[in-house]
Amino acid sequence: MEPLVCFPDPVLPVVDAALREGGLDFRAASTLEAADALEASETKDGWGGAVVSAADDLSRAVAFCRHLRRREDPVSPLLLVIADDQLRELKLRHDLFDDFCVLPSRPAEISARMEHLLWRAGRAGAPDVIEHGPLVLNLETYQAAVAGRVLDLTYMEYELLRFLAAHPGKVFTRETLLNRVWGYEYYGGARTVDVHVRRLRAKLGEEHAHLIHTVRSVGYRFGEPTWSPGLLRAQPHPPSAPQP
Repeated sequence: MEPLVCFPDPVLPVVDAALREGGLDFRAASTLEAADALEASETKDGWGGAVVSAADDLSRAVAFCRHLRRREDPVSPLLLVIADDQLRELKLRHDLFDDFCVLPSRPAEISARMEHLLWRAGRAGAPDVIEHGPLVLNLETYQAAVAGRVLDLTYMEYELLRFLAAHPGKVFTRETLLNRVWGYEYYGGARTVDVHVRRLRAKLGEEHAHLIHTVRSVGYRFGEPTWSPGLLRAQPHPPSAPQP
């Protein structure tokens, strides 16, 4: 699993103890710019989650959460650690975190909450295998197979397929794929992604080429979208206040 990002730096002692007790790898940042720079240098697939402590500076913590959640590839799961007198501030901010913990808390509680979130997100421990329908990727041997047939992939073909399969249902632009798979130092154009996708589809075979979808004018998606059309329905307006 990729490391967690924590706010602020230095991490609160109770959070530091909790994450170390749970054997969780993490990096700390006090600014959005520092977090982005760490992500580029310390991770390959982005942050594995986040623990944001609001006890010392609620407004900056909320801004940090908002930045992590409203990116093209939102960071999740996110655990928010707050002081008791900040509970009322959570109103209308539930989209910015997956769970919260109120201080004072024991390290064991914070650790348990984060581990539960990771388990619920399917990230409890680093999986050795990614499976999606007929596709299986072995993360230790860098091998991939579809319907029991081993695929003869180049290193970058495997890395692209692994990245897409690790984020099923999400749409990535060509530029994002270049940054996340080839790296920020790579200066090739977006056509590099198109060429590799075309080769992957050919190697997957006609029956399974549909696993990688083209999203017109945007980029690519692995598997089916995760949203439901019902989510797009207009929400009812609150009743109007009575006229005097």
